[in-house]
Amino acid sequence: MTLNYYIADVFTHELFSGAQIAVFPQADKLNPVQMEIIAKEMNLSETVFVSNPNNDKLSRRMRVFSPTMGEIDFAGHPVIAAAFVLGESGEITLAEGVTSLTFTQNSGDVDVNVSAHDGKVSFVQFGTKVSSVIDRFTPSIAEIADLLSISPDDIDHKKYSTRLVSCGFPYLVVPVWNYEAVRNAKFNFNSWSLSAAPQTAAQEILLFSAKTPFKDANFNARLLGPNIGINDDPPVGSAMPAFASYLCSFDFTQQGTHTFAVDRGDDKNRRSVINIEMDNKVQGELALRIGGEAVMVAEGKMHIPA
Repeated sequence: MTLNYYIADVFTHELFSGAQIAVFPQADKLNPVQMEIIAKEMNLSETVFVSNPNNDKLSRRMRVFSPTMGEIDFAGHPVIAAAFVLGESGEITLAEGVTSLTFTQNSGDVDVNVSAHDGKVSFVQFGTKVSSVIDRFTPSIAEIADLLSISPDDIDHKKYSTRLVSCGFPYLVVPVWNYEAVRNAKFNFNSWSLSAAPQTAAQEILLFSAKTPFKDANFNARLLGPNIGINDDPPVGSAMPAFASYLCSFDFTQQGTHTFAVDRGDDKNRRSVINIEMDNKVQGELALRIGGEAVMVAEGKMHIPA
């Protein structure tokens, strides 16, 4: 069979920036084995396969595959990409203003709002609720600095502090004072194996600074870890529920709705901007609304053997 596919850059308004996501909007006839092979062929961070088993106008089934990790039960970037592609390709009819969609991932349903003007998608936002587990037992500042190849003085231990946060996937969230420390950090595999970090169950480090040179963001964030290449700067969207939970774990974060933006990368390294709204109620699930822009980069046809 021959299927159309699209490649979108998400969480950006500029071509060749943000995160590259491939979307197959009519993947009803594909099986999981084929999806996994196609994701490896695309070799992007994630490939999305959209189907419409119930022939609904405004709901779709979506499955997400990584070329290295196989199928992913939930991912945020693909939600933005899939909604954007469906709207731009005419697979769904866009209303002027906001069109509401429902995507079903392996983890459950995701409600999505697609904002459009003159038939073009301008912004995509999805909502989710998360529960978190937060642990203050972490490696020492000296250990953390060593495994990140930065100075202990770079690490913020006054306003923020390092904490282990899990919303299903555990992150060691490390605050630093300056944007430059985020950008210059290099993961040290040997120091990681000798530190207490693996004992915390943390699988990745979310390094962030409350300073960024860009006016459209409040935080700069970066993921590092034993399974991330030294020069890689992977998308941080999946870590945002943990990051929001982290912010809410501090007493100075007041109850109510907070709006902020997190950027990843820089103007030379596929910068992304993730817009987040969170409802801090101190107890219970944390309600999040995550959104961003996207741009279409490419479209094509793939010939798939039976």
